[in-house]
Amino acid sequence: MSSFVAAEKDHLVNPPAGVPTLIQHYIDGKHVDSLDGGKFALGDPVGNATYAQVAAGSAADVDRAVAAARRAFTEGPWARATAGERARVLTRLAELIEASADQLAGFETFDTGLPITQARGQAARAAENFRFFAGLIAGMHEDAFRTGDSQLGYVIRRPVGVAGLITPWNTPFMLESWKLAPALAAGCSVVLKPAEWTPLSASLLPSLMERAGVPDGVFNIVHGIGEVAGAALVAHPDVPLISFTGETTTGKIIMRSAADHLKGLSMELGGKSPVVVFADADLDAALDSALFGVFSLNGERCTAGSRILVEHTIYDRFVERFAERAARIRVGDPAQDATEIGALVHAEHYARVSEYVEIGIAEGARLVAGGGRPAGLGSGNFLAATVFADVTPAMRIFQEEIFGPVVCITPFADEAEAVRLANDTRYGLASYIWTTDLRRGHRVADAVSAGMVWLNSHNIRDLRTPFGGIKASGVGHEGGTHSIDFYTESKIVHVALGDVRVPRFGARPA
Repeated sequence: MSSFVAAEKDHLVNPPAGVPTLIQHYIDGKHVDSLDGGKFALGDPVGNATYAQVAAGSAADVDRAVAAARRAFTEGPWARATAGERARVLTRLAELIEASADQLAGFETFDTGLPITQARGQAARAAENFRFFAGLIAGMHEDAFRTGDSQLGYVIRRPVGVAGLITPWNTPFMLESWKLAPALAAGCSVVLKPAEWTPLSASLLPSLMERAGVPDGVFNIVHGIGEVAGAALVAHPDVPLISFTGETTTGKIIMRSAADHLKGLSMELGGKSPVVVFADADLDAALDSALFGVFSLNGERCTAGSRILVEHTIYDRFVERFAERAARIRVGDPAQDATEIGALVHAEHYARVSEYVEIGIAEGARLVAGGGRPAGLGSGNFLAATVFADVTPAMRIFQEEIFGPVVCITPFADEAEAVRLANDTRYGLASYIWTTDLRRGHRVADAVSAGMVWLNSHNIRDLRTPFGGIKASGVGHEGGTHSIDFYTESKIVHVALGDVRVPRFGARPA
């Protein structure tokens, strides 16, 4: 039975200081209501009680935000500022985020149900994102190519224009920073559409942007339902590129809509990532990594190692130790430091994840830990760390993204079967390989169909590296210079260095 971190009832449901009761759009430097007055209710994951109203954006609200961003891009100073000038603003943003880290983490925990210790880490990573792209844009150079003595070519980078940014609910502020930092560094103006379930931390961004010196109209927020506000942003003819992080089905809809205007797309979608544990692995390290990888962030993470594949000779021992550790994971009040799993983000999502637990049981998987609400937690979106063993590839819980604290464990006989099982899914985002045989590790890393592989390592990513997946896990990569490539257009200028000798068509007399 999972441990429960007890807390006073009023602490579980009371919002932290400074939480607004009304969250408005932010357009052209002003907080504004929806043009039609529309709002929707925002609830907390622990009490499922409404604590704020949020402006519900329509196509008309998206249109005025895009118009403001377009004006700022074509008439304002941001797109024409030097890289150094933009870098100074982004560095200031990083400093302001660090100074506001406690408030940001508190808002994030209250809004998402993430444990506070993990929310603090996300706030720190957000600051790091802005600081990283400040340094990157200040130090970037443009290429030049000399063709013998006859020609010189040089590349000019220009920001694309208005960037549409659509972000998910699982680690909202950090993932907003992940898109905002390179888009602003490149000189774009932006319209951000945060996830409707978790808009709270984004409400702090306008003040941060203003204090850092971002000009009016360069940064805009339109809140609202994805099928309305998000769809309008994707379809808008004056938004030439969309960066989206979210669910694969939504990504397909965005792709179809974006095709009408041939928009640039960067989409990080779903995952069902394998953790491959060979018999010669450092078992203690593999256990620590696999447990943290699927149960941190409440299991609501795209790169979660939600399918653990274990060599048959150590399978029973691994399952026993994994289940014993999972049963001791502390579930409870996300605002307490001792909590390891908080509340799932929304009652609707909690019901979906709980349904997958029932599906796993019905499919015949062996439930070895969790499976329900922990004792002592009579309400709220709480689910114990849940472990299924003896899971086969035919089961839905092996194939479908659950996005919660639920993991599948499956045995394999040899390297070939490990690779086959790892690739037996439509997704291809991340993978984790544990073996002390580095030749085998490199072979398997090459054979696994995934955009990112960690070998004897856990989900530590250098911000310079590409982030993204293949198959149903995404289109394109961001991270480092890949992000700047996405938010800029490159133009090559060719210059003759000497006399030009061109074949003289039509020079002969008729």
